[in-house]
Amino acid sequence: MAVKTAGDAPAFTPEQLQSVRGTLMSPRRLKTEVLAGLVVALALIPEAIAFSIIAGVDPRIGLFASFTMAVTIAFVGGRPAMISAATGAIALVIAPLVNSHGVDYFVAAVILAGVFQIVLGLSGVAKLMRFIPRSVMVGFVNALAILIFMSQVPELLGVPWLVYPLVVLGLVIVFGLPKLTKAVPAPLVAIVVLTLITVLAAVVVPTVGDKGELPDSLPTLFIPNVPFSLETLQIIFPFALAMAFVGLLESLMTAKLVDDVTDTRSHKTREAWGQGVANVVTGFFGGMGGCAMIGQTMINVKASGARTRISTFLAGVFLLILVVVLGDIVSLIPMAALVAVMIFVSWATFDWHSIHPRTLKMMPKSETLVMVATVIGTVTTHNLAIGVGVGVLVAMVLFARRVAHFVTVERSVGTVGGHETATYVVDGELFFASSNDLYTQFEYALDPEHVVIDMHASHLWDASTIAALDAITEKYHHHGKDVQIVGLNDASTLMRERLGGKLSGH
Repeated sequence: MAVKTAGDAPAFTPEQLQSVRGTLMSPRRLKTEVLAGLVVALALIPEAIAFSIIAGVDPRIGLFASFTMAVTIAFVGGRPAMISAATGAIALVIAPLVNSHGVDYFVAAVILAGVFQIVLGLSGVAKLMRFIPRSVMVGFVNALAILIFMSQVPELLGVPWLVYPLVVLGLVIVFGLPKLTKAVPAPLVAIVVLTLITVLAAVVVPTVGDKGELPDSLPTLFIPNVPFSLETLQIIFPFALAMAFVGLLESLMTAKLVDDVTDTRSHKTREAWGQGVANVVTGFFGGMGGCAMIGQTMINVKASGARTRISTFLAGVFLLILVVVLGDIVSLIPMAALVAVMIFVSWATFDWHSIHPRTLKMMPKSETLVMVATVIGTVTTHNLAIGVGVGVLVAMVLFARRVAHFVTVERSVGTVGGHETATYVVDGELFFASSNDLYTQFEYALDPEHVVIDMHASHLWDASTIAALDAITEKYHHHGKDVQIVGLNDASTLMRERLGGKLSGH
């Protein structure tokens, strides 16, 4: 499908719009990419700071991470125009390690997580995304929203009373301004307005500066000061693995969303190992690591119309320029403004449609149960990776249970070849869940001496089914009856020939 861009005479396909060279040769398309990068950079600043605070680290760590992630992924990523930076998902996973062992172990875990992502990416883990049910993804997003909101509660406890009206004002701005205009990011307006109020009125409330010193120079190489030992690996391994999994999950989910919006295809495998490279680079510059950001990516692609890696690269460059040059101003931002922004992010992230009574009534109960299990698993453990694992496990069990009930066995008795014969027609997919009940569906004592089991409408999937058929034939032989299994397809026949009679230890 060809797309005609404003001011450009020729029509471009969606794939051509992703061309960096073509964009550099088109002033109008380049302007779109530059402005998109600037808007994303402005919107990234408050979120990067807020996510740093969630993780329990200085704001500079989150800001540097957003810079290095965006710039690196612009070159090595597999999804043009997707924004990667410090995220709430990564902050929530890694925060306990900061609290227990400090920043050096935290950065070491980021580097190790990047290595894991490179290995997983090159191993083709992106292809496994198709096995994650939609209900698990919905639960993942909803749990992320709940955890982001819960992380803001401590910022509202034991603070001056003026914090509360400031938060309310910030919420009014971030929720109300988009209804009037979307020319300027509402979170940025809320931060500017609340900062001006607190500075001009000399209001004493907690500020970003109270959380740590902002950067006044470019990021430098950082080598984490941790022992290179098995004990260190044991400490950082679970956090690094969880970070790698969560980062890949969120990044690949976001890439699929951008594919739909832009009507193009991304290179998921390249995106997977590219995220790993970006996290390794980020770790060696002292950053907190990150992954793709759904919200900022939609600002870039949907709201701003960007389509190439140029916007992603410029978002990182503009971010660094803004925080280094305007660091003294950023330190004056009241925490109330960031709390309001993060509450808005939490609200916008949550899939409210998924809990609408009409949706719940329409949706199969098993799908809702999987979503709820994912949310509960995530919120109770504060670990998105565990939550997704719980959700996938519940989905697998419910799916196996549902499929197992699709197997039917119909019995009929008649004369075949002059002999009274009981014929059983087995219909359905036979695997461990369904084949366990298959053994009980036959009348071993009541059947005549000749039995035929017709399998033309079924398929044998695993060793459990072969073992069940062996048990059935052995039971009939024990009763002195002749049994024939007919109608097996080629694949099932080969499996039975290979495994039949060899699974019992007797």
